[in-house]
Amino acid sequence: MNTLPSPHPPAGGPVEIDGLRADLERAGFTVDGVAEVVGDVAGAALLREQRLPALRAARSSSDVVAVLLRLFVLGDAVGRAELDAALPGTTTTGAERLGLVQSAGGGDDDPVRAVVDLRPYAAQDAAGAAHWWVTSDLGELATGAALRADHVLGIGGASLTLAQITVRTSRRRTLDLGTGCGVQALHATRHSDQVTATDISARALAFAAFNAALAGVDVELREGSMLAPVAGEQFDLVVSNPPFVITPRAAYDAGLPVMEYRDAGHGGDDLVADLVRGVGAHLAPGGVAQLLGNWEHHAGEDWRERVQGWLTDEGLDAWIVEREVQDPAEYAELWLRDGGMRPEVDRAAYEAAYAAWLADFAARGVEGVGFGYLLIGRPEAARAPWRRVEEVTGPVRQPLGTHMAEVLAVRSWLADLEAVRPGGQVGAELADERLVVAGDVTEERFLVPGASDPQVLQLRQGGGLGRVVRPGTLVAGAVGACDGELTVGQIVGGLAALLDLRADDVAREVLPAARALVVDGFLRPA
Repeated sequence: MNTLPSPHPPAGGPVEIDGLRADLERAGFTVDGVAEVVGDVAGAALLREQRLPALRAARSSSDVVAVLLRLFVLGDAVGRAELDAALPGTTTTGAERLGLVQSAGGGDDDPVRAVVDLRPYAAQDAAGAAHWWVTSDLGELATGAALRADHVLGIGGASLTLAQITVRTSRRRTLDLGTGCGVQALHATRHSDQVTATDISARALAFAAFNAALAGVDVELREGSMLAPVAGEQFDLVVSNPPFVITPRAAYDAGLPVMEYRDAGHGGDDLVADLVRGVGAHLAPGGVAQLLGNWEHHAGEDWRERVQGWLTDEGLDAWIVEREVQDPAEYAELWLRDGGMRPEVDRAAYEAAYAAWLADFAARGVEGVGFGYLLIGRPEAARAPWRRVEEVTGPVRQPLGTHMAEVLAVRSWLADLEAVRPGGQVGAELADERLVVAGDVTEERFLVPGASDPQVLQLRQGGGLGRVVRPGTLVAGAVGACDGELTVGQIVGGLAALLDLRADDVAREVLPAARALVVDGFLRPA
């Protein structure tokens, strides 16, 4: 474990930070600019946390982007004159004042090294394309050393996932709980009037403040644990990638470091459970919380019932999607590596921590750990809540936030219809509505060679969660007729007349299926 003191987070005044932004823009230090310098092979290696191909490419380039990439991402030293040329307004002296680099001297050839990671960030979320520069602590790729306990993580896979699944409709107040370096808060500023970001780490908040200033946006920052800094307040959107890793205390005793960005010190999956139980009180009517989390699969217990049991506020809507499950050994190995423990470095300590994980899971009957998304909403008006807990392990089309916003809108539309036509058959509220097939839906037919009729007919969703359904003949015929001209009731009547069936029998099959297809995004209100 690295025991040296952590470097101070970057900081500076508006003029200095604005000048840095102008320099980075002028240099073309963007995701595309980096890709052009390193090429496809080295770029792919960099995504696998392998720096050598990118370092070779950058060292052989005279582009200023290569200088900045070597310095701020790859952990390489550059000459003072090189950095002065790459950041002519800021210069090496200004970069030192901002807390970005350390220089060995004032000569042109004196080496300069980064003390923080600074990299371009580009993303496509439901609000469109985003582009910023984001600072964080240097990672293992640059330093070759284990992370410190107070390490402030940069942009990782979980951060990208949360940014892409978040609903981006306009919001008055948004809360980024456990902001880290502030990536979710940056995204939120594009569609929120006011953004508040909290973290238990003062270092993380300092990085988030610098990144907000570098992006030229306003974010209110508050220090504190979980929901405590916003006690008594309500928001229209809450996003959180909390420290959800399930780590037994015995693993710490064996030498595993406590990492602020991932470990909250709770037992099992209690942190996520507590957050689910508590976040509803902070949602304004119409408000939505979107969280990432881990949850345990216990022997003899359905994980869906267990996680749904955390929703103690019966007035809340909820949609929980499990994307992946790891067995106890896989889970321990993942977070041992993340914590800097390697069997080739200290086998005894590694295996002691590994054994602690396995023993803890075995003692509590944990057979696996799930990872996924949780969406929790407070309806605008009192009504029966809707709940859905499911596994979706196949590929999804990102950004998923657009699809999630559409699902929320459709659920509200259905609730309004049900309020007008309460009770009765499932889907009956759609009888007077006109529907159309979503633009991303295709129909697939599978036939035996030489056959005239398909053995299998299925509908495939090109976007969203990529669902596939296999409707019966009646439902397939109804879907094919959904072009916005006829109501669902008229389509049911037409099918009954065409096939010489009782209209009630057709309705019993078609209406519930039509409702399910509306909820999943296959059919939409005309």
